[in-house]
Amino acid sequence: MKINELTIEQKLRLICGKDCWNTCDFDGKIPSVKTTDASMGIRMPVDPEKWTDGDKPSVAYPSLQMLCNTWDTDMARTYAECVADDCLDAGADVVLGPGVNIKRDPLCGRSFEYLSEDPFLAGVMAREYVKGMQSEGAGACVKHFCCNNAELNRFQQSSDVDERTLREIYYKPFEIALQAKPVSVMSSYNRINGVYGSEYKKGYDVLRNEYGFDGLIMSDWDAVRDRTSAAKAGLDLEMPYSENNYEKLVQDYNDGKITEKEIDVLAERVLDVVERCKQMQKGKKRKHTLAERIAFTQTVEREGIVLLKNNGVLPLEKGQSLSMCGWFARPCAYNRKRPELVCGGGSGKVERLTPMFDMLEIMKREHGSDIAYEPAFSDDGVDGAFMNAGKAVENAAVSDVNIVFAGTGAYKESEGGDRPTMNNGIAQTRTILDTASVNPNTVVVLFAGAPIDMSEWIDKVAAVVYAGFPGENGGDAIADVLTGKVNPCGKLSETFPVRYEDSPAAKSRNDSKVTRYEEGLLVGYRYFDTCGILPQFPFGHGLSYAKFEYADIRSESDGNTLDITFDVKNASKIDGKEISQVYVRALSSYVTRPYKELKGFAKTFVRAGTTERVKVTLDKNAFEYWSTAKDRWDIEDGAYEILVGASAQDIRLKAKVKMIGSRFFIGI
Repeated sequence: MKINELTIEQKLRLICGKDCWNTCDFDGKIPSVKTTDASMGIRMPVDPEKWTDGDKPSVAYPSLQMLCNTWDTDMARTYAECVADDCLDAGADVVLGPGVNIKRDPLCGRSFEYLSEDPFLAGVMAREYVKGMQSEGAGACVKHFCCNNAELNRFQQSSDVDERTLREIYYKPFEIALQAKPVSVMSSYNRINGVYGSEYKKGYDVLRNEYGFDGLIMSDWDAVRDRTSAAKAGLDLEMPYSENNYEKLVQDYNDGKITEKEIDVLAERVLDVVERCKQMQKGKKRKHTLAERIAFTQTVEREGIVLLKNNGVLPLEKGQSLSMCGWFARPCAYNRKRPELVCGGGSGKVERLTPMFDMLEIMKREHGSDIAYEPAFSDDGVDGAFMNAGKAVENAAVSDVNIVFAGTGAYKESEGGDRPTMNNGIAQTRTILDTASVNPNTVVVLFAGAPIDMSEWIDKVAAVVYAGFPGENGGDAIADVLTGKVNPCGKLSETFPVRYEDSPAAKSRNDSKVTRYEEGLLVGYRYFDTCGILPQFPFGHGLSYAKFEYADIRSESDGNTLDITFDVKNASKIDGKEISQVYVRALSSYVTRPYKELKGFAKTFVRAGTTERVKVTLDKNAFEYWSTAKDRWDIEDGAYEILVGASAQDIRLKAKVKMIGSRFFIGI
């Protein structure tokens, strides 16, 4: 159906949604688009018209933060292909993801749904996600535009941010992701510099006029306060349907506050996205079977697990006696399935298809020995009848290796609220300290979607494994890493501060209505680098059972692009994958710039005892900054340092280049 075939009444209705999840079809006269939540897989409600009757089971994948910890663009595409297959199997058309909001505040309740603190990494992984999803016939909706970086009073809170910071940090992942032509972008709940995200015309103009976005801009659910104001700003579709908002829109049209011409622009975009989604689905067959998708969850988790600390206790050796404690090891136990222990909450929570994993049974199978287990603590302290921390200490004292399974879960990390603290609780901390005091070979496995304050116990334990929120076959993947069946290769996509007070967000002014982004550009590792503050674990950090050495950095340029090449040697007896990171530092700038910024990365498989030549290509965008004086992107002439590292604070190689007239010159 064409726009000129619709009555004005139909156009007004079309831009306001049909119900909770669908666009209007006018009793079958036109196709509709069905949407579905997705952060760890799809969340399809039992009742398509509302969200209060529960959700249908679907494949639970490792959370997006774990996907980003893989630093693997191929894996991002495959992940999205699998989710797209789930989406189409469930009869949906558009997946409400990926989430590219910057991880500014470690306490944000939705960190597990977002990719990174770094706009380049988040943008690249989101771009590849969108490519994979839409290649399989499901539309992607990149969210939330923009500056929804905490859940505190999210329906009213204003994120007050300067223009340069918006451009370089908070717009940037959207700019990169839009290169993949997603069918839609979702607005945020919060205000941006006092203006609601649903009415953010200035930002929408950037999306359309500068980034070339021609898709649909839809609201977050119940984010629209005034449908006419949102429409005039450029919000195409309000979701879900609100009778009050619709009736007010009709009245405003009748009163001449909005014209039919303005309505036509929005309604036509709704029709366009319906047509585009149906065209993408034509002739599509599922690329991955359901069994393959479930198996893939183990692959993602294997690649995304981050070995934060290891004094040599891992991998475990055959024949070692083990003790285990913590409810997070057995969320299936005591006839009370507790998936909430190993996933995030809110719209990102998925009703998994397979039974909840049991680390005790998995480790018995994989390690091949009897294991003493004691719950020691519950997630919330309520189920005290099963708790015996003293017994956990006794078990640890007589075992070769003690493993504590700890974390947060949906009770602490969820949409709609932020964590009150980075600490994972007195009971967990006490158990870690007490068991480690009698067994120095104590390993902590963390199920969490955001940084944990480890300052009380990090020096007392032998190893820390960050498992995040691991999805269906996550337990098997964790066992693969603990036993050495898999060599860990994941690296952090966000900085872990020693304590919350060390993060820049903790120092910024905020109240019930306004959060002032006083740190500006200095988000995440940019802040820790520039201000000389040591984190607990830096951005890009992740250990391996192999040892990698870097050498022989070289740069070549045709004047327009810059090729950085270097050797990565595996100086060990075990095959492994190394994620190398390329940062750019402006050595002499007339504007304030972070100490260095990520501009490229590579993930390389290197066999034991061999060397691989790695190549990362940088374009001019890697050297530019947003000039508020010129109101455009600009590149300063001068010297720049290229830093290649195993993490943001483990720089292995350096080289210098010069920019003159936006052309590269090397050999300085």
